[in-house]
Amino acid sequence: MESEKRSNANRDSARGFEVIDEIKSALENECPETVSCADLLALVARDSIVICGGPSWEVNLGRRDAREASLSGSMENIPSPESTLQTIVNMFNLQGLDLTDLVALLGSHTIGNSRCIGFRQRLYNHTGNNDRDQTLNQDYASMLQQGCPISGNDQNLFNLDYVTPTKFDNYYFKNLVNFRGLLSSDEILYTQSSETMEMVKFYAENEEAFFEQFAKSIVKMGNISPLTGTDGEIRRICRRVNHDV
Repeated sequence: MESEKRSNANRDSARGFEVIDEIKSALENECPETVSCADLLALVARDSIVICGGPSWEVNLGRRDAREASLSGSMENIPSPESTLQTIVNMFNLQGLDLTDLVALLGSHTIGNSRCIGFRQRLYNHTGNNDRDQTLNQDYASMLQQGCPISGNDQNLFNLDYVTPTKFDNYYFKNLVNFRGLLSSDEILYTQSSETMEMVKFYAENEEAFFEQFAKSIVKMGNISPLTGTDGEIRRICRRVNHDV
């Protein structure tokens, strides 16, 4: 099995799986083969956001774990930091998620990190003419260049929200309004569509509205084609023997 962890979007980026392993081990000791890794991930996602100050929601349970993974599928279905807005919209639409879901769910970038390699092009060669992205605040760009040089240090980490990096709040949207979104695929919500721009401005001014919509949209995302009933399995260990989920 070739793990989805090895896709370009996830490799050296998606982290913290050792926490999942510890929780799963404790669950199996108390209640063997009862709680799937899929449900565990959904619950941990909710609780992590709550711990960071974000909204809560009821997690639908009963998912079962897949018996196979699709590296190619994750490569094709996860937008890249350089994706156009239309590409991202199309990817979300294919999963039954609309534009409102897209903007709200990208608000999760109020926490987390990106590697230097994910946004370097914006700093040095945005259009292929050795130029900066003009939709990136120039003071912010200069600050980023200090830790993300034109070559090397690909794995250096930067906060997606440099203002409140460990708090789930609406500063992601405030940063976009100030042209301080780290990824091109984030900033384009404010620069390439009047419809998404209005949503960004609304959430930047109204954190409660963002929290309410985020909770609705993440429940919707969590209900995308789950395995239930006798489909799939309930794993006793979330990682395979080669340490891949």
